[in-house]
Amino acid sequence: MKNNIKLRDLKIEDLEQYYELKHPSKLHNQYNGPYLGIISEEELKGDIEYFREEFLKGNPRPYKGKLIVDTTTGELIGNTSYYWKSKETLWLEIGLTIFNEDYWNKGIGFDALTLWITEVFKNHPEIVRLGITSWSGNPGMLRLAEKLGLQLEATYRKARIYKGKYYDSVSYGILREEWEQSKDTSNKKIS
Repeated sequence: MKNNIKLRDLKIEDLEQYYELKHPSKLHNQYNGPYLGIISEEELKGDIEYFREEFLKGNPRPYKGKLIVDTTTGELIGNTSYYWKSKETLWLEIGLTIFNEDYWNKGIGFDALTLWITEVFKNHPEIVRLGITSWSGNPGMLRLAEKLGLQLEATYRKARIYKGKYYDSVSYGILREEWEQSKDTSNKKIS
C-alpha cells in the first residue's frame, strides 16, 4: 500500500465530522450516484440521529460499511459500503466515497477498495461475487474497478439521467476465486 490508510468502524465521536463530510453541498455527491438523488440535509441529519441512537443503545456497528482513515493524522478520508444485489445468488455490491477532492487521484481509492474487498470476502465466506456499479459520469470509479481487476460485465446505455443529460450505467464484478488468485499473484510479485 502506498497510502497510510486503514478501514475502521464509525464511532459516536465521528458523527459531527461525518455529517460535515457527507453534507449534500460536498463535491463528491456530484459523482456518487447523483441520478438517484443527492441526500438532503434532513435525511443526513436523520441518518446521524439514527447512528447516535444505536450507539447509545449499545449497538457498536450501526453502519455496516467502514470509514477510510489516515493512519498518520486520524483524519476521515472517506467510507466504504455494501448492499445485497441478490441474496439468492450470494452477490453483494460494494462502493466507496472519498469525501475530500484533495484526496482524489492519489491511489487512496485503490488501497481502500483492496482492503474492503479482501475484508468483505473474509468476513462473509458465503459470498460468491462482488460487484461495483457506477456511471459514465464518474470515469475515476470506472478506471478504479478495472485497475482492481474487476471485469466489465454490463453497460446499460443511456440508463441514467443527471442534470438533463443521459449517461450509461456500468457494472463490474469479480468472483471470490478471481480475487483470491489475483492476491496470490500480487503477493508473489512483492516477495
